[in-house]
Amino acid sequence: MRLIKFLFKFVIYFVLITVAWVGLMAFIPPPFTATMVMDENGFTKDWTSFGDISPNMARAVIAAEDSKFCSHDGFDREAIETAIKRNAQGGRIRGGSTISQQTAKNVFLWQGGGFFRKGLEAYFTFLIETIWSKKRIMEVYLNVAETGIGTYGVQAGSQRYFKKDVADVTPTEAARIAAALPSPKKRAVNGASGFTRRYGNSIAARIGVVKRDKLDGCIYK
Repeated sequence: MRLIKFLFKFVIYFVLITVAWVGLMAFIPPPFTATMVMDENGFTKDWTSFGDISPNMARAVIAAEDSKFCSHDGFDREAIETAIKRNAQGGRIRGGSTISQQTAKNVFLWQGGGFFRKGLEAYFTFLIETIWSKKRIMEVYLNVAETGIGTYGVQAGSQRYFKKDVADVTPTEAARIAAALPSPKKRAVNGASGFTRRYGNSIAARIGVVKRDKLDGCIYK
């Protein structure tokens, strides 16, 4: 009986604390993340409000990472099912994470897999999709995503690679940053070759499609 009461109280307090935490992050920039703190290279970041980020950048990550960002509830079930089928066949593990899931993981959790971490990721994804706007989710994602060795956020990435503010990046430059996001420590942004170069060119071409088909309609009216 005591154990049941303890668990009940634990769940109640956990929900209250996490809802308050997510609610607070809807208004203030996350000061740091677990990934930043644990980065042996240290970290450089420069929070930039959504209005000061080029639409090319947001459209590039939608094209590269999550074309259904504006239409899903945080989970792309089709992508998840596809990833499960591919992983069952063996070979390189593929994920089906949305931008919302990546934001929840980056801000509130830590890197790595495991069912426990994945469960928490799903919970925090639900919370940010419920409490935050899509624009806020995109704003936070673009500011905390790792864009290079010890570099976090698209503003810091733009300054590092192109010596300019992210407000001024071209579609090609935005696409190069987006192409490196899945493996920012391994994929070059400047001087990219092979797969990364081809992938970046593909993303740059799809930026116009994102705008034309209003796949960014939840963040740009």
